[in-house]
Amino acid sequence: MIGKEQKSLEEQLQQLQEEVTANTKTLADYEAQLLERLANAQGSLLDDTELIDVLATIKLKSKEVGEKLAESAEKKIEINEKRELFRPCAARGAVLYFCVVEMTLVNWMYNTSLEQFMGLYDWSIDNSEKAQLIKERVNNIT
Repeated sequence: MIGKEQKSLEEQLQQLQEEVTANTKTLADYEAQLLERLANAQGSLLDDTELIDVLATIKLKSKEVGEKLAESAEKKIEINEKRELFRPCAARGAVLYFCVVEMTLVNWMYNTSLEQFMGLYDWSIDNSEKAQLIKERVNNIT
């Protein structure tokens, strides 16, 4: 529903999920790199300047990635709140679909596929009156 009405939100959410995945992977790579360096360290850890430099770099990068993950979580909450505004339309569509499917109990000629129903559902969204406010738009679609 939201993908049809506000494509930019869906695209933002998808991009956000990709960024979170990439940042989480980066963080895991840094942790693995640090563990490998610690496992292969020779002698005193305090004397290994390269290890200390890597540790400082990893600390800085992990802080950056942590901040990005926190930002992503906030944006995801924001986007999901906007998506929830369209839930009444989705609920109404689900009820209508199951009512239409149950019509086959009356007579087999009322058999309807999900694809056919979605075509009609999309058509009704496209042809309903547009509105500036989301609440009005939801009412128009419903």
